[in-house]
Amino acid sequence: MNRYLSLTFFLFLFLLSSCADILECIINVRPELANKSLEHAHVDQHYYETISAEIKNEPYDNGYDYYFTVSGDIPEGIEIFYDYREVIIEGKPKKSGSFTIRVSLYVEAINECYYDEFDEREKCHDPLCSNNTSRVYTLVVI
Repeated sequence: MNRYLSLTFFLFLFLLSSCADILECIINVRPELANKSLEHAHVDQHYYETISAEIKNEPYDNGYDYYFTVSGDIPEGIEIFYDYREVIIEGKPKKSGSFTIRVSLYVEAINECYYDEFDEREKCHDPLCSNNTSRVYTLVVI
C-alpha cells in the first residue's frame, strides 16, 4: 500500500512540475524553424534566402512574438535581416566556402487572450511546452 501511495505521489509531483498544460506537451506545441537546405550562393552574385518559423501544432501562431538570434560563420558580403516570422539571408558573398550558421528562436505569446473577429469570440493562448529552439544551416558559396 505504501509503495503505491509513493508512486502516486511522485506521478502527481511530476505532472505538476511539467508543462503548465499537459495536453499542450502531449500535442507538442512548440516553436519550429524550417527544416530545409539553403540554396547554394555564388561569389559576387546576389543571394536571397529565407528561413521561416512557426508554432508547431498551433493554428494561431501569429499570436506570438518571434525573436531570432543568428550566429556562426556568416560570409563577408552577406547580411541577416528579420521580418516577423522569417530570417532573411541576403547579399553578395565575397569568397567561396562552406559556412555554418545557427539560427536560434525564442517566442512568447503577444497576449494571453485576444478577440478573434472571424469567430466573434475571445480566444486564449495556452502556455507552450517549450518556447525556444535552434537549428544549424550550411550555406555553400561556389
